[in-house]
Amino acid sequence: MTLKDLLKSVKSAESSISTLLGVVVVIAIGALIFNYFKTKPFNESLDSESGEISEEASQKNQNNLPSTYVVASGDTLWKISEKFYNSGYNWVDIKEANNIENPNLIVEGQEITVPAVEPRIPTVAAASTEVTVGESEAINNEEYIVKKGDSLWDISVRAYQDGYRWTEIAKVNNLENPDLIHPGNKLVLPR
Repeated sequence: MTLKDLLKSVKSAESSISTLLGVVVVIAIGALIFNYFKTKPFNESLDSESGEISEEASQKNQNNLPSTYVVASGDTLWKISEKFYNSGYNWVDIKEANNIENPNLIVEGQEITVPAVEPRIPTVAAASTEVTVGESEAINNEEYIVKKGDSLWDISVRAYQDGYRWTEIAKVNNLENPDLIHPGNKLVLPR
């Protein structure tokens, strides 16, 4: 069998070889994924990848406060606070208890006192739904005196219920720079 004959036979079986190699790759990837999830433990008190601490581990740490902690490589006051309080917001308490001037400068091996304080839970304030009456009033006059905070867009919306008509206001008033209007300017509103 010559080299030409060998290449011809491989060429004719190219489709079958590609399919076979594809199946082998899919099986290999499936085995790797299965092996990854098979060996990963589900109930860890500390997830080393994300640094998250379970509720029970945090509760144990809170019961032992105040205590001292030796800073490990990669630690920040935020991470230490999460370990002991299950809330990073207590980093301020740790900073104050240890008279740390620069909270970004803690070194590996440094001993830190972790005070016995309540965990700080962040709260979200309700958004204000107050509407200022003066800003939303419709403009019915043919002239308008600009107030602080006005823009041609806002004036156009209030006068025509269409913000895109600001260009008409700019043209009629011969404004060189429509972005530059001042409180007290008198604008003509075309009707």
